[in-house]
Amino acid sequence: MITWRAGTVVGTGRGWPGAQELAVALGESDGVAGPEGTVRALAYPALVGPTPVGARVLLNVTALAKGLGTGGYALVVARTDDAVPDPAAGPGHLVKARYTPLQATVLGVDDQESEHHAALADADDLAGMPVVVADLHSALPAVVAGLRLGARRAGRHEPRVAYVMTDGGALPAWFSRTVAGLREAGWVAASVTAGQSFGGDLEAVTVHTALLAAQEVVGADVVVVAQGPGNLGTGTRWGFSGVAAGEALNAAGVLGGRPVAALRVSGADARERHLGVSHHSLTAYGRVALVPCDVVVPVLDDGAEHALAALGARVREQAGRLVAPAGRHRAVEVPVGDAELAVLREVPVGLSTMGRGLDADPAAFLASAAAGLHAASLLR
Repeated sequence: MITWRAGTVVGTGRGWPGAQELAVALGESDGVAGPEGTVRALAYPALVGPTPVGARVLLNVTALAKGLGTGGYALVVARTDDAVPDPAAGPGHLVKARYTPLQATVLGVDDQESEHHAALADADDLAGMPVVVADLHSALPAVVAGLRLGARRAGRHEPRVAYVMTDGGALPAWFSRTVAGLREAGWVAASVTAGQSFGGDLEAVTVHTALLAAQEVVGADVVVVAQGPGNLGTGTRWGFSGVAAGEALNAAGVLGGRPVAALRVSGADARERHLGVSHHSLTAYGRVALVPCDVVVPVLDDGAEHALAALGARVREQAGRLVAPAGRHRAVEVPVGDAELAVLREVPVGLSTMGRGLDADPAAFLASAAAGLHAASLLR
């Protein structure tokens, strides 16, 4: 069920490609609105049209009412005071967020009406292109930082990176300030939204066509695959959205890419199942990923700033369950420490995972950067 509220736009906040923050007055404080009767809302203009000050809007406040993690936003569903003009006629018949009230038609890169359809019609081989897969969206900037650092150390130009966003978290790519910031900085050449996710530079029906589009259309040297913001977990072995990370590795392997698994690591999570290597990685990579992959094991230095050696030993032991001789994958140990931390501090977007920043949980970002460093060594 949905918890609804209606209100009036009384102010605007930050905006970034595809999204606009609003202040919406509900006229009451009922546990959803703040003490002044307002909520912070987010509108996607491509879905709901313009929402100027004074506009009346219908809001979905379900997650706010339940105290769930949606970035603290009410979501604008529609204008109620003015009709939004019909979109201009154009090609495309892919429907995303299908059979929901906000289903939208987009032009897929693999659509019959797409200019790229011919290139993708029989495309079937990634020709060894590295594909780094991570569980959490928060890994994306650290993986890219590692890619760029690894290329520089090898005397190469920074690689052309494509980001494939799966549909386990947020469906609109517009929700992610990380993607917007990396695109603006030139760290990511293009985003491709796969499955039910939408709003990327390119739209794809499946992860498979998204990977092929990254190669054939974007001209990427390397691809990073991760769900959008908003990981879903239930504290059970199989009930988490990151299971799809294993399927993404399978897709990369089936298509002849070089699948690289970025471990989800934490030295600060209070939950035992996520301390060291998360059980999400152990399940997705150990049980779901059936093609042999490079599992990147960060060798955490006991640097002057962070005592990481003990955690590193735990990570190595846990990762051993995934790699030969115990598992089907290949272990790739990558040393990371103070030098990589310094690089992570220069990332052009905020680093945050499960509410913790770089200083609070450095191992999380170092593990992702290690995956990027390894992938850089595989560039053709």
